[in-house]
Amino acid sequence: MRRTGEEQSGETGAEIAGLVLAAGGGRRLGGRPKALLTHRGRPLVEHAVGVLRAAGCSPVHVVLGARADAVRERAELSGCVLVDNPDWEQGMGSSLRAGLDSLARTAARAALVLLVDQPGVGAEAVARVCAAGRGADSLAAAAYDGVRGHPVLLGADHWPGIAATATGDRGARAYLKEHESAITLVECGDVARAYDIDTEADLRHLE
Repeated sequence: MRRTGEEQSGETGAEIAGLVLAAGGGRRLGGRPKALLTHRGRPLVEHAVGVLRAAGCSPVHVVLGARADAVRERAELSGCVLVDNPDWEQGMGSSLRAGLDSLARTAARAALVLLVDQPGVGAEAVARVCAAGRGADSLAAAAYDGVRGHPVLLGADHWPGIAATATGDRGARAYLKEHESAITLVECGDVARAYDIDTEADLRHLE
């Protein structure tokens, strides 16, 4: 894996779409969808969209699933493309496929994928990963002390292969493992915290 701690010149933000995966039902949170958890006074999905926009991603697509109607009602998501995933219970892989399919109809050359349950990842980390994009053949990911994590940037040339292998809760994991040598790792441990909001104990990270 190539590693960089510096922002690299590459694609413009207009060519990198933001993709928020926000369909999960929060099974380990008593059935509370993560998109609707409150962070800084607003739904968590709204926070994620704000992070992508602050980093220059455009357009921003948001994949919804569990309680999608409630998310639409409570969260301010104007200007976003909202993608319904009727198969959200099958896992994150189905949401990633739905999101990439919606982006295939745009002019985006890459997608910056942000998980809705990682509020410790802010605009600075997203911008660093975006800056590592060199074109539609790019693969890049945030790293924390050298270990690959989220967010990830997926060049459009890779979308068909990712969609073909994204099953269950694996997302792009299998594809990225197969193409590990092509991934540019961007150290973000100094500006982001890559925790997930998965359990009741994790709710302490919300503000």
